Amino acid sequence: MKKFVVLSVIAFGLSACANYPMGTMDTGSEPQTATPAPTSDVEQACLGTTDLPVNMVGQFDAANDPELLNSTIGSPDKGMLCQGKVYESKANAQVTLYRAWNSTNPGSKLGKWWAFNQPAGEVAQYRSDFEICYQWSPLDKLVRCELKPGTKVVVGNGQSAECSAYLTYPVSAAQQIYIEDAANSVINCQTFTGEFSWK
Repeated sequence: MKKFVVLSVIAFGLSACANYPMGTMDTGSEPQTATPAPTSDVEQACLGTTDLPVNMVGQFDAANDPELLNSTIGSPDKGMLCQGKVYESKANAQVTLYRAWNSTNPGSKLGKWWAFNQPAGEVAQYRSDFEICYQWSPLDKLVRCELKPGTKVVVGNGQSAECSAYLTYPVSAAQQIYIEDAANSVINCQTFTGEFSWK
Protein backbone atom coordinates (compact mmCIF):
# COMPACT_ATOMS: atom_id res chain seq x y z
CA MET A 1 0.00 0.00 0.00
CA LYS A 2 1.52 3.37 -1.01
CA LYS A 3 1.40 6.81 0.53
CA PHE A 4 -0.85 9.74 -0.41
CA VAL A 5 0.73 11.89 -3.05
CA VAL A 6 0.14 15.51 -3.92
CA LEU A 7 -0.75 16.30 -7.56
CA SER A 8 2.07 18.81 -7.86
CA VAL A 9 4.56 16.09 -6.86
CA ILE A 10 3.31 13.16 -9.05
CA ALA A 11 1.28 11.83 -11.86
CA PHE A 12 0.04 7.49 -10.86
CA GLY A 13 -3.76 5.04 -10.62
CA LEU A 14 -9.92 -1.80 -7.34
CA SER A 15 -8.25 0.92 -10.44
CA ALA A 16 -10.50 0.04 -7.65
CA CYS A 17 -12.55 2.99 -8.67
CA ALA A 18 -15.73 1.30 -9.74
CA ASN A 19 -18.34 1.21 -7.00
CA TYR A 20 -16.06 3.32 -4.84
CA PRO A 21 -16.49 6.38 -7.12
CA MET A 22 -10.87 -5.43 -10.04
CA GLY A 23 -13.58 -14.98 -23.68
CA THR A 24 -13.58 -18.47 -24.19
CA MET A 25 -11.37 -20.94 -22.40
CA ASP A 26 -7.77 -20.92 -23.52
CA THR A 27 -7.06 -23.68 -25.98
CA GLY A 28 -3.31 -23.59 -25.76
CA SER A 29 -2.63 -20.05 -26.93
CA GLU A 30 -1.06 -17.46 -24.67
CA PRO A 31 -3.49 -15.51 -22.44
CA GLN A 32 -4.35 -12.08 -23.77
CA THR A 33 -2.76 -9.14 -22.08
CA ALA A 34 -3.99 -5.60 -22.53
CA THR A 35 -1.24 -3.42 -23.94
CA PRO A 36 -1.01 -0.14 -22.04
CA ALA A 37 -0.98 3.06 -24.07
CA PRO A 38 2.43 4.70 -24.55
CA THR A 39 3.37 6.87 -21.60
CA SER A 40 4.53 10.47 -21.71
CA ASP A 41 7.28 11.93 -19.53
CA VAL A 42 4.75 12.83 -16.83
CA GLU A 43 2.97 9.47 -16.89
CA GLN A 44 4.29 6.30 -15.32
CA ALA A 45 4.47 2.85 -16.87
CA CYS A 46 2.37 0.07 -15.42
CA LEU A 47 3.83 -1.69 -12.37
CA GLY A 48 3.54 -5.23 -11.06
CA THR A 49 2.47 -8.37 -12.85
CA THR A 50 -0.74 -9.80 -14.26
CA ASP A 51 0.45 -13.35 -13.58
CA LEU A 52 -1.47 -15.21 -10.90
CA PRO A 53 0.00 -15.52 -7.40
CA VAL A 54 1.64 -18.91 -6.86
CA ASN A 55 -1.17 -20.13 -4.59
CA MET A 56 -3.77 -19.28 -7.27
CA VAL A 57 -2.15 -20.82 -10.35
CA GLY A 58 -3.99 -24.13 -9.97
CA GLN A 59 -7.36 -22.42 -9.47
CA PHE A 60 -7.65 -20.72 -12.88
CA ASP A 61 -7.18 -21.26 -16.60
CA ALA A 62 -6.12 -18.47 -18.93
CA ALA A 63 -9.04 -17.17 -21.00
CA ASN A 64 -9.50 -15.05 -24.11
CA ASP A 65 -12.05 -12.25 -23.84
CA PRO A 66 -10.79 -9.00 -25.41
CA GLU A 67 -14.05 -7.15 -24.72
CA LEU A 68 -13.96 -7.93 -21.00
CA LEU A 69 -10.26 -7.10 -20.79
CA ASN A 70 -10.58 -3.77 -22.60
CA SER A 71 -13.51 -2.73 -20.39
CA THR A 72 -11.19 -2.74 -17.36
CA ILE A 73 -8.32 -0.63 -18.71
CA GLY A 74 -8.39 3.01 -17.63
CA SER A 75 -6.67 6.14 -18.89
CA PRO A 76 -4.03 7.78 -16.70
CA ASP A 77 -5.53 9.51 -13.65
CA LYS A 78 -8.93 7.85 -14.29
CA GLY A 79 -8.46 4.73 -12.17
CA MET A 80 -9.42 1.16 -13.14
CA LEU A 81 -6.52 -1.03 -14.38
CA CYS A 82 -3.26 -0.09 -16.05
CA GLN A 83 -2.80 -3.64 -17.40
CA GLY A 84 -4.58 -6.98 -17.02
CA LYS A 85 -5.13 -10.60 -18.07
CA VAL A 86 -8.34 -12.64 -18.26
CA TYR A 87 -8.68 -15.89 -16.32
CA GLU A 88 -11.53 -18.34 -15.69
CA SER A 89 -11.90 -20.23 -12.41
CA LYS A 90 -11.70 -24.00 -12.79
CA ALA A 91 -14.57 -26.39 -12.06
CA ASN A 92 -13.00 -27.39 -8.73
CA ALA A 93 -11.65 -23.95 -7.85
CA GLN A 94 -11.57 -22.79 -4.23
CA VAL A 95 -10.87 -19.07 -4.37
CA THR A 96 -11.54 -16.64 -1.52
CA LEU A 97 -11.76 -12.95 -2.40
CA TYR A 98 -12.03 -9.77 -0.32
CA ARG A 99 -13.64 -6.40 -0.92
CA ALA A 100 -13.61 -3.29 1.29
CA TRP A 101 -16.79 -1.31 0.68
CA ASN A 102 -19.04 1.56 1.71
CA SER A 103 -21.88 0.86 4.18
CA THR A 104 -23.71 4.05 3.13
CA ASN A 105 -24.09 2.47 -0.34
CA PRO A 106 -25.32 -1.10 0.24
CA GLY A 107 -25.17 -1.73 -3.50
CA SER A 108 -21.39 -1.45 -3.35
CA LYS A 109 -21.04 -4.58 -1.23
CA LEU A 110 -20.77 -6.88 -4.24
CA GLY A 111 -19.09 -4.44 -6.60
CA LYS A 112 -16.64 -5.15 -9.39
CA TRP A 113 -13.26 -4.70 -7.68
CA TRP A 114 -11.78 -7.36 -5.34
CA ALA A 115 -8.46 -8.57 -3.92
CA PHE A 116 -6.86 -11.95 -3.25
CA ASN A 117 -5.76 -10.87 0.24
CA GLN A 118 -7.61 -9.48 3.24
CA PRO A 119 -6.90 -5.77 3.81
CA ALA A 120 -4.25 -5.19 6.48
CA GLY A 121 -2.06 -2.37 7.67
CA GLU A 122 -2.68 1.35 7.29
CA VAL A 123 -5.94 2.44 5.64
CA ALA A 124 -4.11 5.25 3.84
CA GLN A 125 -1.70 2.75 2.29
CA TYR A 126 -4.58 0.49 1.24
CA ARG A 127 -6.26 3.45 -0.48
CA SER A 128 -3.05 4.21 -2.35
CA ASP A 129 -2.40 0.61 -3.40
CA PHE A 130 -5.94 0.15 -4.70
CA GLU A 131 -6.55 3.75 -5.84
CA ILE A 132 -9.64 4.27 -3.68
CA CYS A 133 -10.35 7.99 -3.39
CA TYR A 134 -11.75 9.20 -0.06
CA GLN A 135 -14.93 10.49 -1.72
CA TRP A 136 -15.71 7.06 -3.14
CA SER A 137 -15.80 5.14 0.12
CA PRO A 138 -15.01 5.34 3.84
CA LEU A 139 -13.94 1.67 3.61
CA ASP A 140 -15.91 0.86 6.74
CA LYS A 141 -17.08 -2.62 5.70
CA LEU A 142 -15.38 -5.77 4.42
CA VAL A 143 -16.94 -8.70 2.62
CA ARG A 144 -15.23 -12.07 2.16
CA CYS A 145 -16.66 -14.40 -0.50
CA GLU A 146 -15.87 -17.52 -2.50
CA LEU A 147 -15.67 -17.24 -6.28
CA LYS A 148 -17.97 -19.57 -8.22
CA PRO A 149 -16.30 -22.07 -10.58
CA GLY A 150 -16.43 -21.08 -14.23
CA THR A 151 -16.26 -17.34 -13.52
CA LYS A 152 -14.19 -15.05 -15.72
CA VAL A 153 -12.15 -12.40 -13.96
CA VAL A 154 -9.51 -9.88 -14.94
CA VAL A 155 -6.36 -9.80 -12.82
CA GLY A 156 -4.33 -6.63 -13.13
CA ASN A 157 -2.58 -3.66 -11.58
CA GLY A 158 -4.04 -0.24 -10.84
CA GLN A 159 -4.03 2.79 -13.11
CA SER A 160 -3.38 6.20 -11.59
CA ALA A 161 -6.38 7.99 -10.09
CA GLU A 162 -6.89 11.72 -9.55
CA CYS A 163 -9.04 12.21 -6.48
CA SER A 164 -8.78 16.01 -6.30
CA ALA A 165 -6.52 18.90 -7.23
CA TYR A 166 -4.45 17.96 -4.19
CA LEU A 167 -4.43 14.17 -4.30
CA THR A 168 -3.52 11.76 -7.09
CA TYR A 169 -2.63 8.11 -6.54
CA PRO A 170 0.09 6.79 -8.87
CA VAL A 171 -0.01 3.48 -10.75
CA SER A 172 0.18 0.54 -8.39
CA ALA A 173 1.81 -2.88 -8.40
CA ALA A 174 -0.92 -4.29 -6.12
CA GLN A 175 -3.06 -6.88 -7.87
CA GLN A 176 -6.78 -6.30 -8.21
CA ILE A 177 -9.47 -8.66 -9.42
CA TYR A 178 -12.29 -7.38 -11.62
CA ILE A 179 -15.58 -9.33 -11.61
CA GLU A 180 -18.18 -8.09 -14.08
CA ASP A 181 -21.21 -9.44 -12.17
CA ALA A 182 -20.14 -10.23 -8.63
CA ALA A 183 -23.71 -10.61 -7.35
CA ASN A 184 -24.03 -13.76 -9.48
CA SER A 185 -20.38 -14.82 -9.30
CA VAL A 186 -19.65 -15.17 -5.58
CA ILE A 187 -21.12 -17.31 -2.79
CA ASN A 188 -20.78 -17.94 0.95
CA CYS A 189 -20.14 -14.29 1.78
CA GLN A 190 -19.37 -12.95 5.25
CA THR A 191 -19.49 -9.27 6.18
CA PHE A 192 -17.24 -7.52 8.70
CA THR A 193 -17.34 -4.02 10.21
CA GLY A 194 -14.30 -1.75 10.51
CA GLU A 195 -13.30 -0.48 13.96
CA PHE A 196 -10.82 2.13 15.15
CA SER A 197 -7.35 0.79 15.81
CA TRP A 198 -4.57 3.28 16.56
CA LYS A 199 -0.82 2.66 16.89
